[in-house]
Amino acid sequence: MPTLICVPIMVENPHEALDDAMLARAKSAELVEYRVDSLFKGDIDSTSAVDLLVAESPLPCIITCRPAWEGGQYEGSEEARLALFERLVSLDHPPRYIDIELSAIERTPGFLDRVVAARTNRQGGQNSGPTLLISVHDFAQRPADLYKTMSKLRSSDTGRVHKLAWRARSLRDNLELFELLRERDRPTIALGMGEFGLMSRVLAPKFNAFLTFASLRDDSATAPGQPTLEELLNLYRFRSINAKTRVFGVIGWPVAQSRSPHIHNAAFEAIEENAVYLPLPVIEGWESFKATLGALLDDPHLDFAGCSVTIPHKEHLLRFAQEDRSRDWAIDPIAQRIGAANTLVVRTRKSGGRGECSVHNTDAEGILAPLRARLDTLEGVRIGIIGAGGAARAAAVSLADAGATILIHNRSRDRAESLAAHINALLGPHEGSASVAHQGDLASCRVLINATPVGMAGGAGGDEDGAMAIDAATLDSLGKDAIVFDTVYNPAETALLRGAGERGLTTIGGREMFIAQAALQFRLWTGRGAPVSLMSRILDETTGG
Repeated sequence: MPTLICVPIMVENPHEALDDAMLARAKSAELVEYRVDSLFKGDIDSTSAVDLLVAESPLPCIITCRPAWEGGQYEGSEEARLALFERLVSLDHPPRYIDIELSAIERTPGFLDRVVAARTNRQGGQNSGPTLLISVHDFAQRPADLYKTMSKLRSSDTGRVHKLAWRARSLRDNLELFELLRERDRPTIALGMGEFGLMSRVLAPKFNAFLTFASLRDDSATAPGQPTLEELLNLYRFRSINAKTRVFGVIGWPVAQSRSPHIHNAAFEAIEENAVYLPLPVIEGWESFKATLGALLDDPHLDFAGCSVTIPHKEHLLRFAQEDRSRDWAIDPIAQRIGAANTLVVRTRKSGGRGECSVHNTDAEGILAPLRARLDTLEGVRIGIIGAGGAARAAAVSLADAGATILIHNRSRDRAESLAAHINALLGPHEGSASVAHQGDLASCRVLINATPVGMAGGAGGDEDGAMAIDAATLDSLGKDAIVFDTVYNPAETALLRGAGERGLTTIGGREMFIAQAALQFRLWTGRGAPVSLMSRILDETTGG
C-alpha cells in the first residue's frame, strides 16, 4: 500500500477547518487529522463541533485530542476525553482513525477497554468501527526505553496502527526510525521531529511507512520540522519515491537555506532519475561529521549515493576519505591540492557494506568556468581574492594552477599568509604565484573575486545595508577591462555587483558559479549532463532572481 499523506489541522473553528480539509483534498492529500485539543472543552457545544468535523469531512480523518502532558493543548479531564472517544466510535459514520496515546492507556486503567467496548457495542459489530491508532511521542529526545515501548505496543492487537515520533538529535535517529519501519508487525508511522528529522518524513514511502504528515502552510505545522504539502509533493517529489530511490543531499551547518535541493530535485525529475536530494544538517565538528557520514554510508537499506558538502565540513570530507579504511576511496587531485572537498560520490556497494567512493572539489570548476568564458587565458592574469576561507582556497589554488598571479586580501592577515604559503608550496616553477595584499593593492588586478559571505541575503554584512567586501575607492581605481566576480548567489545582484556595473565593469554573479559547480556534481552522480538552463531557472525562482 502506498504511503499516505495526511494534513494535520489544528482546529479552532470547525468551519474553517473543513475549508482547509477541502484545500488539502484539492492538493492531493489522502487524509486529514483534526487536532481538536483546543476545540474540545467537554461540553455539548464542543462535542457537537467535533461531530460536525467527522460528518462533513471531505477526506477520511483522524481525530486527535492531544493532552498537554503529551505535547498537545488539551487541558481538560481524562474522563471527558474518554467520553468523547466512546461517542466517536459509536457514531453511525465514525472517523476513520482515532489517535490514543500509549501513555493515556497506562495512566488510566480501563481507558482502552472502554473505547474498545463502545466500538464493539455499536451497530455493525466490532470490526466496523474506526481504527485505533496507538501513539508515542517524545518532544525532547529519543525515548530511553524505546524497545520496551515497542514491546508494549506489539503485545496487543487492539491498536491496528502504531505511531512513534520523537525529536531527532541527529540524522542518525532517522536510520533507527527506518529500522522500526522495517521490523513493523502492522502499519506503522515513524517520524523524527525537528530539523534533523526531515529525512524520516520525506523518505517514508521508501520504507513503506503507513503515512507521513505535511502542513498546508508554513505557519500551520502541528509538530516541529513538518514540511508543507507543497514541499513534500513538488520539491521532494514524494509520489516518485520508492524502495529503490537513491538518496543524495547537502551536508552543512546551517543548511536549511540551501537552494541545492530545489535545483537537484528538479534536475533529477527532468532526466527521470529515481533519486531524491535532501538537506542533511550536521552540527559543527569533526566527530559529528565522521559519525554521521559513516552511519549514512554503512546503512545497507538507505541507498545513500552521494552528497554535496558545504560550510563547515569541506575539510572534514577530505579528511574522512583520507582516514576511512572500511571503503575504497578515490580522491580527486584538485581536492587534494585545495585541502577540501565538496562532493561525495558513492558508485557501488559491495558485500559486507563496503562501497567504492570518491571525493571531488567542484568549487574549482565553478570559479574557472565563468572566467574561461570571458578571458582567452588565465596565465599571467593578476587576480585579487578577498577572503581566506573554503571558497577563497578553491579559487586561489585552481587559478594559480592555471598560471594566474594571486593576491590575497583578508581581514586576518595571518590567514591570508597561511593560504598564500600553501599555494606557493604547491606550485611548480612555471605556474602562478600567490602573495598577501592590502585592499589598495587590488586596484592593479584584472579580476577581483569576493570569496566571503559579505553581501549575502541574511548573511554577514547583509545586502540590505549595501555592504561590500571591496570598497568603492578600489572599484574606482580598476581598469575598464576589469572583471568583478562575487561568489555570493543570493541575492542575484549584490551591492558589489551593482557598484561594479555602475562603473561599467564586467561582472560575474555567484549564481553562475553555483550552477557550474552543481552541474559538475550532477554529472558525477548520474553520468549524464545536467539540465543547466532548468537549474538556473529554478535557482532564480527560489531566490527571487
